[in-house]
Amino acid sequence: MLQNTLQAYLVVSATIFGLVAVIHLVRALNNWTFVIGTITIPVTASWIGFILTAAFCLWAIRLATS
Repeated sequence: MLQNTLQAYLVVSATIFGLVAVIHLVRALNNWTFVIGTITIPVTASWIGFILTAAFCLWAIRLATS
């Protein structure tokens, strides 16, 4: 029972991290601006966000399949 719950959690986590990674990648490749109030978020933040979320996605996939 606990193993199935953990497996489901890892699949959901991998899916969410994967979607967020794709969003970061699309923003970075298209050089889209992102503004929060008066602050402009640089595209570099999306590259860093892509690397981190892709790593978390792959980590969750690795744990789910082991």
